[in-house]
Amino acid sequence: MTNYIELTKYIKKNINIEDKDLKIVLSYFKTINKSKNDILLSNGKNSQVSYFVKKGCLRLFYIDAEGKDITRYIAFENQFATELVSFITKEPAQETIQVIENSELLYITHDDFRHLITIIPKWKDFYNIYLEKAYVNNSKRLISFTTLDASERYKQLFKINPSIVKRLPNKIVASYINISQETLSRVKSKI
Repeated sequence: MTNYIELTKYIKKNINIEDKDLKIVLSYFKTINKSKNDILLSNGKNSQVSYFVKKGCLRLFYIDAEGKDITRYIAFENQFATELVSFITKEPAQETIQVIENSELLYITHDDFRHLITIIPKWKDFYNIYLEKAYVNNSKRLISFTTLDASERYKQLFKINPSIVKRLPNKIVASYINISQETLSRVKSKI
């Protein structure tokens, strides 16, 4: 299970799970390699897979009413990514999952994920923690859009997740903190 070292660490960091149960959980994950700009999930399709990033980067984005590309979530190494609303409800996704850097991913299907909840009680704990973290992250970002100006949002992003600023193009960074590329350029020139 050397291919699952990062995922093992991530799971153990979040829950106290016995090795025999962890081995069962890991057996449901598969490995996949994807190239930069590949689309893992298109808007309108059902999200039936959750991804764990071993190497690389994924982003979840949608197109707003004005045709503007809005990045809602970015996942680097040792993070999960899925279109969570569709994953939970089985309704068509409103977001797209795009590979931003060549990536090595582990993935689990929705059905297998749900099956694990029924056979491994600690997996339900893991899922609850995952949902809580997603909720907190989304709430903090939404509040920042209404309480912080562009410069403060950029500084906060650089403090909390500098990899986004260092590894991704300005277009994606601006989209993630909900400002224009021009505003981002002005902000960066003053810092």
